Amino acid sequence: MTEITITAETLGAIALFEKITRTSVIDCIDSEDKIVFIVRQGEVKTAVGKDGDNVMKLFKRFNKNIQIVEFSHDPSEFVRNVFYGYKVQKVDIEQRNKIIHATVTVDPKEKAKAIGKAGKNLRLMRDIIARHHNIQSVSVA
Repeated sequence: MTEITITAETLGAIALFEKITRTSVIDCIDSEDKIVFIVRQGEVKTAVGKDGDNVMKLFKRFNKNIQIVEFSHDPSEFVRNVFYGYKVQKVDIEQRNKIIHATVTVDPKEKAKAIGKAGKNLRLMRDIIARHHNIQSVSVA
């Protein structure tokens, strides 16, 4: 797991998210075009809001895409949650030499989106996963 540093700007984003959604944020990662909020187990539906209302309010406030991920203590389940929007078919976690690697199999139609332009989405997802579980490497199949 990597050390988490939260800036004043990120704290402001978390406060606004919690006020709008009435849920608890465990972590927040702000990237160039997306903000990812990790919420407690069982709080995703509440965070998203009826018909996605909360996500739309947050999008308008931040002018960035919003991704809400449900935390899980189970590494495989957490990886599945991080890649939720890409129709995950299975997650395999294995030891490769001295690192732990996760292979996420997604719907073939979603694979390019899951990886993102020049691997941008995959890098962000890997960073999110590494912040919460001892998984250093992630690939999409």
